[in-house]
Amino acid sequence: MEYRISKEKLIDILIIWDGFIKRTIRLIACGGTALTLLGIKPSTKDVDFLVSDLNECENLIKLMKSLGYNKVTGSGWARDDGFIFDIFCGKKVHTTELLTFPLIRGGNIPFEIGTKHICLGILNFYDIIISKMFRGATADVEDCISLVENRKINLRKLVSRYKETADYDINPRRMMINLIVFLRAMEKRGFRVKNYLKKLEE
Repeated sequence: MEYRISKEKLIDILIIWDGFIKRTIRLIACGGTALTLLGIKPSTKDVDFLVSDLNECENLIKLMKSLGYNKVTGSGWARDDGFIFDIFCGKKVHTTELLTFPLIRGGNIPFEIGTKHICLGILNFYDIIISKMFRGATADVEDCISLVENRKINLRKLVSRYKETADYDINPRRMMINLIVFLRAMEKRGFRVKNYLKKLEE
């Protein structure tokens, strides 16, 4: 049984799903799934999709049930192939409430896979980092640094957006500590973040 899924395997599964869908469903890849589709990670343990339209989310869950998927966690669905698909409805990834609706322009990056009814996108890079660092595990820190190393990220914009998102969290202080941890890790990799750290640690 496989426990990690590659970009190619994931696309194959989505193409199969597409054959059973009659209405458009817009999936937005987030977390490690987004990094795998971008080619930054070779594979991901779980598959994370945000389905911001609630009707589309309901239709997707109905489809998954019809294909033999069962609910195994609060947001996770799986069958006997070992892969867990976390489906997040609305604009919340795990416990992170995103600032803007992911389906608006700039909220996601279209990712073409040749499907007719599934429209695949990748969550914007800033919200990928924010939603990962709100969890703040070591693997999340490494993933976020990899994204910064491989894509153009405006650090000033990231820090500002992170702070604003943290203000809406139940524990803003802990979220800001996670940001400091991330910036310290970036500093060790040679990124010039001293000014940001100084302001945050004052």
